[in-house]
Amino acid sequence: MLLDLDPASGLSHSDLPQVEHEFAENNLERLMSANTRSLIVGNWKMNGLRHAVAEIEAIAHGYDARLRRACEFIICPPATLIHLAASAALGTRIGVGAQDCHIEASGAFTGEISAEMLADCGASTVIVGHSERRSYFAETDGDVKSKAQAALRAGLMPIICVGETNSDREAGRTLAVIKRQLSGSVPHEAGSTSIVIAYEPVWAIGTGLTPTLADIAEVHRFIHRDLATILGAERAGSVRILYGGSVKPSNAREILAVEHVGGALVGGASLKAADFLAIANGARAEA
Repeated sequence: MLLDLDPASGLSHSDLPQVEHEFAENNLERLMSANTRSLIVGNWKMNGLRHAVAEIEAIAHGYDARLRRACEFIICPPATLIHLAASAALGTRIGVGAQDCHIEASGAFTGEISAEMLADCGASTVIVGHSERRSYFAETDGDVKSKAQAALRAGLMPIICVGETNSDREAGRTLAVIKRQLSGSVPHEAGSTSIVIAYEPVWAIGTGLTPTLADIAEVHRFIHRDLATILGAERAGSVRILYGGSVKPSNAREILAVEHVGGALVGGASLKAADFLAIANGARAEA
């Protein structure tokens, strides 16, 4: 089964974090359902020149009162466009974020950008631990935690990414891998509103493949429960967990309706305003 824990790890579904001594089961369920607005984050990756900022203006034009009731928007362009994007988003209620940051505030780190610099450019959020950073740049869980801590010190909200590779999936190690990544990547001092978790199955990114809705629900529920052992029940129950991995207009509505899914981390489909808005329209309006 896709989401079985690795038997060699000594973990099983019966070993899911037991935190009843800390909070009642129904209390966690109540906290997890408290966030009724979906968070839709666009990760532009290494795409976009100055003219691409017009897409943010187009998104703002379509971000009407109904959508504002249903969801929040954050766009994460390349670092070269953050200042322009923040200017374009001024007064629109659209947030602007970055795609990575360095662990230090300043220093002799040629080519790097600190969280403080990103905040100074107008960013309010930063993605850390994206699978492409973990894979192509060999970033470890410890690196991701240090970047998340740097973001928090600078007043930025880190979006901490976790997810399994195809080999992990085929070996039935999905939950074991995510448990390890959460334990190593999430700062224990983080508050419930100061971080976001993004679950991105690596094998689904850019492939057009997606897990089943039942699998997405199981992983998101597991993340919430495991976060309770790291942050405590009150903080963990209010953390939003996004799904990322080939989210597009054709599947957004059903994914965003899955229990425990607090929004979406959107890749290529966020480059065009029409596609991004179509995905956002899949979010259910606040009751």
